[in-house]
Order: sequence, then C-alpha cells, then structure tokens
Amino acid sequence: MVTVALIMVGFVIFAHLTSIHIHLWPDQKIFYVYLAAGWSIFIWITNLFNKMTDAYGLTVPAEKARVFQKVLGVILIVLLYISGQLSLRNYFYYQYVILFLIGAMFIWIMQFKGYSFSKGWKLSLDKLKSYSKEFYHYSHPLFVTSVAGLLVGVLDRWLLQVFGGSVQQGFFGFSYQIGTLCFLFVGAMSPLLMREFSIGFGNKDLKQIASLFRKYIPLMYAITAFIACFVAVQAAKVIYIIGGEKYSQAVIPVTIMAFAPIHQTYGQLSSSVLLAAGKTRLHRNIDIIFMLTGLPVAYFLIAPKQLWGVDAGATGLAIKTILYQLFLVNTYLFFNTKLINLNFWKYIGHQIVSVACFVLIAVFSTSCIDRVLLRNNEIIMLKFLLAGFLYTSLVIALIFYFPILFGINRQDMQLLLSKITKSLYNKFKF
Repeated sequence: MVTVALIMVGFVIFAHLTSIHIHLWPDQKIFYVYLAAGWSIFIWITNLFNKMTDAYGLTVPAEKARVFQKVLGVILIVLLYISGQLSLRNYFYYQYVILFLIGAMFIWIMQFKGYSFSKGWKLSLDKLKSYSKEFYHYSHPLFVTSVAGLLVGVLDRWLLQVFGGSVQQGFFGFSYQIGTLCFLFVGAMSPLLMREFSIGFGNKDLKQIASLFRKYIPLMYAITAFIACFVAVQAAKVIYIIGGEKYSQAVIPVTIMAFAPIHQTYGQLSSSVLLAAGKTRLHRNIDIIFMLTGLPVAYFLIAPKQLWGVDAGATGLAIKTILYQLFLVNTYLFFNTKLINLNFWKYIGHQIVSVACFVLIAVFSTSCIDRVLLRNNEIIMLKFLLAGFLYTSLVIALIFYFPILFGINRQDMQLLLSKITKSLYNKFKF
C-alpha cells in the first residue's frame, strides 16, 4: 500500500514540475489525491505497529484497542452524518483521526508492557550498514512484486473498463467486496501464524513448523470454505439482501468470486511460510510468472469476440482471478511441503474434498428451504437464515463423523469439546 501511495505522490509531483496543468489548491480534485496518498501511508504505519504488537505477543490488548477504535469510529461517523458534515474531505480527516488514535494506542501498549518504543533509535554505523544490507536483500524482491502486482491489477481493471464498461466494472467490484467478507476471520489470524513460523525458522525447528502447518492451514482453509461455499450457492439472495435488484445480473460473478477467499486463505498462510523462511526471491519469481501469465488470460476472457476474446466481462475477470489464485497458491504449497517435508498431494485432496462436501450440503440446504417456503422475495432474508442454520447444523454433524474435513483428528475434536463443556460449566454453574 505504501508503494501505491508513493507512486501516486510521485506522479502528481512529476506532473506539477513538468508544467502539466495541475493546481494543488484544496478546492481542486487533486487535493484528494494527496489526502488518499497520506491516508494509505497512515494505514501502512499503523499496520506496521500492529505487526510489532503481534511480534511481541501483545495480540489480545492490541485487538481490544482495535475494538475501541471501531466503536469510536462508528460514533464519530454517525455524528458527522447527523450534523450534515459528512463530506469527502471530512471523511479523510476522520480517517486520519482514528488511524492516529489506533497508532498511539499500539505505541502505548508496547510501552506499558515493557517494550520501549523510544529507546534504541541510535545505531552505530556498522549496525546501520548491517541492518540496511539485510533489509535490502530481504525486501527488494517484495518491492518488485508489489509494483508488478499494482500494474497488473490496474491493467486487469483497465481491460474490464475498456471492453466491459462501468456496469461490468461495478459488478466485479461488488462481487469482489462480497468475496472479501468471507476472508475477514482468517485474515486476522495470518499475522499470528507468520509470527510462529518466524520463531520456528529462527530456532531451525522444522518439526514445529510442520506441526503448525498441519494443524492450522487446513483448518483455516476449511473455515473459509465453509462460509464461501454457502455464499456462492446463496449468491442470488446475498445480492438481493446487500445490493438489491439493480445487481441481479451480477449473480455469476458473485458466485465465482465467492470462492476467491478460499485460496486467498491458503495464499496468505502458505506464503507466510516462504516469507518467514526468508525465501523472498522465490516468492517474487512465483508471483511474477503467474502475473505475466494471467494478463493474456484476462485479455482473452474480457476482450470482445472480434478481438479474439470471449467477451465475458466481469464474469471473465472473476474466472481469471480464481484460476490465478488456484495455480499460484498451490505452487506456494508445493514449495512449502518440500521445505518442511509434508505430503503435497494430501493437501490437494483436502482442498477438493472439503469444498465438494460444503457445496453439496449448501445446495441441499438451499433446495430444502426453497421448496418449503417457495420463491417469495418478501421472505428472502428468512430463507437465507433458515438455509444457513440447516447448512451449519449438517456441517457440524458431518464433522463429528469426518473431522478430517476441517483438517483435525478425533483427538483434537475430543479436546475441543472438553474445553467447550468445561467453559460452559464454569460459566453457568451456581
């Protein structure tokens, strides 16, 4: 994100210095470019502080601070709305305030827990050279990947805009946001796992890393797949509930993009192993190969038939996104399993079987509820909730017999049930 911000700022400064007609007064649109650039840099800094709290093992107080920030943010945005002050400029200022607040809270948490934030800023010349060299060797492949990812992402959207227009762009953006909802839970877990992987590689304890990989990667994948498969099957209802009838033509892109978070989970968690191991060059090479391969695929799926494409619009870009993630993530997985001596095909089998089971159960649950309540748009929310309840109940029942679907064994299941039972007993005993 900081790369994007620096590119934005650099472009504007270059345009200004080369006498392109850009005026940087607050009442001009370009002012918002600077606000957006500063906002993205602020986000990068607060994310950096957040990673520091995770690295120090202060995740719980940091997450409590985040909850406080979110509650305060909701109160502030409501007050701005009620007072009629909710403009684009004020919204950026609001973002600056809450980001500054969370950053200050992260610093206070580290200071309070004994991890001084103010000490250690002065480094000897030798240490500075050593750290700079280490930072360069580790980070410059990731910088190249970030720039390439930015360019490819822009080109994908540009192709969709040129050949599909704003409507298809809107459908894809809508489907992308719905897919992102399925990733919220696992996205919060990946920094914690990366910390544990880093500690394992620091101690050269491959057995511990393999144990963490076996225990958490399939589980996180299955949790995301559990949510995503239901959303994919219920795409029409999800669209109606969130976007209304005007997005009814986005059913196919939403259905396809609902599966994106599944392998995005594997991507974040699996790539964290490569990053923790310092394999940033390998990470870069894999990413660049698939980015360059994905561009012609995107063109073929989005371009009109007279230009040797299939004219699939938002659906085409959604298909390209899924294919890209599928092959990219399993390439990460291949190298990870070689690195920590695990069975690659076992994890491929788990991916296929778990998704197939969840889809079948979601289709069955949806069909049962739709047949009972018929097709009545006035009770779409009720049908969605009932189907979700039936789907969840059937999946829980299946896990008791086949816990491997969630990447866990019977011993883990018994231990989990024991902890839940003990917790409930302690909470409700008189």
